[in-house]
Amino acid sequence: MRSTASIMHLDLDAFFASVEQRDKPSLRGKPVIVGGIGPRGVVATASYEARVHGVRSAMRTAEARARCPHAAFLGGRFDAYREASRIVMERLRQESDLIEPLSLDEAFVDLAAGDDFDPGEVERIVEKIRADITELTGGLTASVGVASSKLMAKIASEVNKPDGVFVIAPGTEADVLAPMQATAIPGVGPATAERLRRVGISTVEELRRQSEDELVRLLGQASGRSLFRLARADDDRPVVASRESKSVSVEDTFEQDISDRLQLETIIERMARNVSGRLRKSGLSGRTVTLKMRHHDFQTHTRSSTLPHPTDNARTLATIARGLLAGEDISNGLRLLGVGVSGLADWVQEDLFSVDDDEQDIEDVEAAADVQEDRPTRWYPGMDVHHETHGDGWVWGSGLGRVTIRFETRWTPPGPVLTFRTDDPALSAGHTGTFQS
Repeated sequence: MRSTASIMHLDLDAFFASVEQRDKPSLRGKPVIVGGIGPRGVVATASYEARVHGVRSAMRTAEARARCPHAAFLGGRFDAYREASRIVMERLRQESDLIEPLSLDEAFVDLAAGDDFDPGEVERIVEKIRADITELTGGLTASVGVASSKLMAKIASEVNKPDGVFVIAPGTEADVLAPMQATAIPGVGPATAERLRRVGISTVEELRRQSEDELVRLLGQASGRSLFRLARADDDRPVVASRESKSVSVEDTFEQDISDRLQLETIIERMARNVSGRLRKSGLSGRTVTLKMRHHDFQTHTRSSTLPHPTDNARTLATIARGLLAGEDISNGLRLLGVGVSGLADWVQEDLFSVDDDEQDIEDVEAAADVQEDRPTRWYPGMDVHHETHGDGWVWGSGLGRVTIRFETRWTPPGPVLTFRTDDPALSAGHTGTFQS
């Protein structure tokens, strides 16, 4: 534990949905849900306007539609999110060399590793970072927590969300944590919370009254010992700067731990399609498939399998990744899941834009490999388009050989909504790619 509040956790608010609202003026202030839009789809991010209706990430899209039928359901644009993330991470690296990205929209920053860090200036530093991010990204906001440990910084960033800051003074960690629900501790998901509730434990203070042996008996060795320590705000993990690896990967941190194996397999399939699309777009393939899993107690495991020949096939990647998950105990839930491919080769298949046979009937957003000479094989809600006469816009909806476009952009106000034939020669895809993560 540090003697200064110098570890910052930054979390971009409703990131994917906020990027869509930024770039689509007609959706600002309205419920927006981003993710897989087909029957097997899963919600990636919901705007705060949708969250009040009970929609959350990792929820099946069908359930989200039932809870919030008036929301805009968008397939998303991965390149737009990645570009916004790049801008944010570059700004954070100006503050410190020790940046630990957790996902596109979340990172730990060791402020003490920055030049001339002054503990008394933490709030000013944070406000400057947040203001710069909003300006640089064209309006995105971030919630920030600062504390003496990664655990407390993460918890602090949730206190005044969205678009808020909370700094935990050194020495007050236990007092701040005590009255909170046990679920405030990262890793205490629904299954663990229910086990604790059955023995009369709902708050962190009640959790602390239990001995380590009792928690081990209740939750198992790893979970019990970890929770005993974290309940006392005991966390000395350093911020670890990530290094760029020679791989293509996608990962997502869930708002709530997921222990449903079918739901996790659905997420894996979606991630595999995204990785496949990015490989094909770059003219690459890979031999080693890796599944990354972060458990409820923050233990991170990776499982890998190496193929005899490189592949960029989504079905192959998904099959291997599902097999890797099959050997993992997920009874207490996962808080992060990722699929990656390494051992890359500069190899391009003959038909760069082909898709797997079993994906033809899936309405989920396909990878950027679906776009051939700016003529997409599928128009999906949210994708960027250009019309030779009407200019730039995005897909409102499509079906029965027709596609409806809302003509507006981040820099232009809401315009007309017009419908065209899907094969209209004046209509082409935009340039921001698609979403799978």
